Amino acid sequence: MARIRIKLKSYDHVLLDKACRELVESMKNTGAEISGPIPLPTKRTVVTVLRSPHINKRSREQFELRIHKRLIEIKRFTTRTREVLQRLNLPAGVEAEIKV
Repeated sequence: MARIRIKLKSYDHVLLDKACRELVESMKNTGAEISGPIPLPTKRTVVTVLRSPHINKRSREQFELRIHKRLIEIKRFTTRTREVLQRLNLPAGVEAEIKV
């Protein structure tokens, strides 16, 4: 049984959820059977930087970068579903990885 997996990534979780909602609605309109959006673990990167390299060496500042991920799986799809996927228009800041 063929299936399509769409993995969405973004730094902004609100924008990512909005993109997922739009994608699921457009796929349901084509008659596809959808599973998701499934939230995947958030990748968290912390960078520690010295505030002042000379005087206050013990004073440090931490910055955090989070990458939020969602997975949408299309189980049954039609040719119209594939056409809609090819014309997929996601907002800036959301990356999509599609596996057939």
